[in-house]
Amino acid sequence: MLYTHATIITVNSSREIILDGAILVQGNLIAAVDKTDALTKLHPTEEVVNLEGRIIIPGLISTHMHTAQTLLRGAADDLELVSWLCERIWVLQGNFTNEDGYAAARISIAEMLLTGTTCFLESMFADRYGFDGLCRAVEESGIRGCLGKIVMDSGKYAGDPKWAMHPGLIENREMSLLGALDMHKKWDKAANDRIRVWFGARTPGGVSDALYKEMTSISKSQGIPITMHCAEVAADRAFFKTLSHTPMSYCDSVGLLGPNTVLVHMVHLDDSDIAKLAETKTHVAHCPTSNSKLASGICRVPELLDSGVNVGLGTDGAPCNNTNDLLQEMKLAGIIHKAKSYDPTLVPAETVMEMATINGAKALGLGASIGSLEVGKKADFVAIDMRYVHLQPYYSPVSAVVYCATGKDVDMVVVDGKVVVKSGKLATMDEEEVWKEGEKRGHEVVMRAGLTEKVKGRWPIR
Repeated sequence: MLYTHATIITVNSSREIILDGAILVQGNLIAAVDKTDALTKLHPTEEVVNLEGRIIIPGLISTHMHTAQTLLRGAADDLELVSWLCERIWVLQGNFTNEDGYAAARISIAEMLLTGTTCFLESMFADRYGFDGLCRAVEESGIRGCLGKIVMDSGKYAGDPKWAMHPGLIENREMSLLGALDMHKKWDKAANDRIRVWFGARTPGGVSDALYKEMTSISKSQGIPITMHCAEVAADRAFFKTLSHTPMSYCDSVGLLGPNTVLVHMVHLDDSDIAKLAETKTHVAHCPTSNSKLASGICRVPELLDSGVNVGLGTDGAPCNNTNDLLQEMKLAGIIHKAKSYDPTLVPAETVMEMATINGAKALGLGASIGSLEVGKKADFVAIDMRYVHLQPYYSPVSAVVYCATGKDVDMVVVDGKVVVKSGKLATMDEEEVWKEGEKRGHEVVMRAGLTEKVKGRWPIR
């Protein structure tokens, strides 16, 4: 298949942008990227898809996502973190069934595909949600998923009893760590290698030192990557201080740091933490919308990047975003650090594009196969339709994508060489069926949790 007449942001090593460009896809790989005239002459009999008026970018990569939480979109708005987590989100998630988990995975994936995300990192899928269902949803939809199965052995957060998990979410070593190993044997590299199974460790205070050390030892011996929330809120840093540690000195002490680890949020870091991240080549997932909405603070992304730390982007879960649209996340990532620093040159659009594509690929250990549009890489790309008044005129294709486009402008999505979104419509899922099932099951979870009178807006409805 030959995709022609598009502006192509390659994110290759030279960061080339090709006007009137074309991509030749053979099987699930990119066979050529060049000017349209050159490739149509070389391949005159190839089936052609005309993408005139579109900008093609590498498939977006979300390095932090909670698929289960999309059923809870808008269920805990404008609450401080303890109430948000302990009185709403954990209570609701503690009432999930396997069927709810599958419906949540499907609606999450549908939204991600429709808005241009072709690969995502699920942070910590609980046993009660049904990990098999998550994997089935990835397999059926055509998306690429790195799926973190939760690892934990304590129901507390930051060692504080007032931050107690709902009993329905608490897992022990056997259910979490050993369950993750079972799922790794069953699903890792399934669906034509679109599925990778990770350890999704709970944040420090929710995992004993012994379990962390066991998990990190297995991670190193079996090559199973790790993702974990860390230093998200001030309470996290205070907890590390009670252990006579900084966030990264503690993580280092239990073996968490290294090139196979993605640490999420990372808001409350000092200079020594940043230096340790750079030294160990540990990756960071930046979630500016979630951090802003929950008033967690702002990650020191400019300093991380200047120190050589690889930083990707994530949307986090729908209750603290409230969307899974990574294009919207890209705009905030490019703006928020300017406002904090009073320096408009920090984190320019090109850096944001890298964070959402090639940096994300590197964080997931997939930099050799996705994240840029180059010969030999997997054919994962997104076509954004620029033929609208809110997108014209533009002078820099990268700037137009980062600062103007949203997921509603996505016209076509290709993952692993297959078209999964065409003309803005899902090709692998029934969108109406997915959202109706998600709506039904979301309301059932709220009712089952006994929160119907609390999960609503502040203004009267009649």
